[in-house]
Amino acid sequence: MHIPLLATGPALVAHTIAEWLAIAVGVQIYRRSSALLPRTVDGYQRLIILAGAAMGAAVGSKAAFFLYDPQALRTLLSHPALIVGGQSIVGGLLGGLLGVEIAKWCTGVRSSTGDAFVVPILVGIIIGRVGCFLAGLNDVTYGNPTSLPWGVDFGDGIPRHPTQIYDQLFAVGLLALLLRARVRLREVPGLQFKAMLAGYLVWRLAIDSLKPMPFVYPGGLSGIQVLCLGALILYMPFVRRAALQRSRFP
Repeated sequence: MHIPLLATGPALVAHTIAEWLAIAVGVQIYRRSSALLPRTVDGYQRLIILAGAAMGAAVGSKAAFFLYDPQALRTLLSHPALIVGGQSIVGGLLGGLLGVEIAKWCTGVRSSTGDAFVVPILVGIIIGRVGCFLAGLNDVTYGNPTSLPWGVDFGDGIPRHPTQIYDQLFAVGLLALLLRARVRLREVPGLQFKAMLAGYLVWRLAIDSLKPMPFVYPGGLSGIQVLCLGALILYMPFVRRAALQRSRFP
């Protein structure tokens, strides 16, 4: 498959349109999904939680990109306008999680609220990756060269793994699995979100080995893989505890 190489301007437009569409659709789905929130969470608290998620995701997305490419931070110091470029879904997810927890602490919410974000996040990934795919070589989400029949030439004459499409397909499959098991998972509030986040972190830890990124960290890992591994180590005890709660139900 051949995709014409887009100039930087059109590539940025395509990526931005898909990104904002993903956010808009995700917010609308969240409004419907917020019915999953405990009845003790009122409208004001829901709004603060959503704002915390958005702010945390924005900060985490940028921070993770600098972990991926340490050189980008040095470049930013001399070209501050570059702050608008370079983002990471993994960083956005983890930053959003932290932002929600801070918002809940500020508003006195103690119950789990993560399940309402599961469908919006996965649908957002599915839509957003369209922009990454169309941006092609102007985006850092394409894969390494491949001889497989579904390799995509993004305009430089080299067939590559369409890792953006792989990410979409994984999100579709994960969404289908979680929706199929939603009745059982809802028996433990927060278990759906924990399963979604853990699954995506494991996926990115594996699939990012197919991307031409700097593997400059111990163990031959990239910055995003280090972030995924660290987050999994810290987060899996919470996932296990929630899963054990579920196992107690008949």
